[in-house]
Amino acid sequence: MSRRHLPCRRPLLATLAAFAVLTGTAAAAPADTPRAPAAAATPLGALDDTYYQDALGKTGTALKGALHMIISDQSTLTYSQVWDALKDTDEDPSNSSNVILLYSGRSEPKSDNGGGTDQWNREHVWAKSHGDFGTATGPGTDIHHLRPADVSVNSIRGNKDFDNGGSEVSGAPGNYTDSDSFEPRDAVKGDVARMILYMAVRYEGDDSFADLEPNDQVSNGSAPNIGRLSVLKAWSQEDPPDTFEKRRNDVIFDQYQHNRNPFVDHPEWVDAIW
Repeated sequence: MSRRHLPCRRPLLATLAAFAVLTGTAAAAPADTPRAPAAAATPLGALDDTYYQDALGKTGTALKGALHMIISDQSTLTYSQVWDALKDTDEDPSNSSNVILLYSGRSEPKSDNGGGTDQWNREHVWAKSHGDFGTATGPGTDIHHLRPADVSVNSIRGNKDFDNGGSEVSGAPGNYTDSDSFEPRDAVKGDVARMILYMAVRYEGDDSFADLEPNDQVSNGSAPNIGRLSVLKAWSQEDPPDTFEKRRNDVIFDQYQHNRNPFVDHPEWVDAIW
């Protein structure tokens, strides 16, 4: 794993702290046992001046390669640690005791995690069988694509690719599924797309895991592919990053993995690469 960008973290945090002083806002320092939500979105200008400086001005494979080098510099979690991380990253902004479930949108107590009916568990948005990485530390525990989800809805989604159409999912209005694909509710379509594309940039086959790539088909099975790319691109445009998604990106960066999903910060990079 490349550590080329490790020295950038301290300058970036210092830059953000200076920005906070100038704007009169408080900048929270990363904590060993994080619990508080991020106070405000990270200033994009500060990120471009530091974190993304090697990617600016590039397109296509050059941009994808530069972003891969940047975001591969990360801390990793165990699969057990993911439980507590998701309680922070997906905290309900209206109720700090709850998380928001990805597909159903339901606010559920953080403590109600597990494998029982109506509980929430850890959904791999890039299905872990697509590339056969399971729950191994790395893609199997990367919280940029792990989200709280209703146990039953998670089971219905299974390892299906993403596409439009199907019948509405019981217990999760606005989600649709058929024999080979799953369509999430409109409010998180872009989130799903950007998580999938993050995985395609982060995992390029150079760290003992498969080279994950989106394609424009469904029924990918155990191949390290997921689709449909054309639909994911449309979803990213239709549902741009919102406050919840941006805050989530900041919490992961500041308190857990110390890397970012570049497509949350720069959604225009989706079309610049694909």
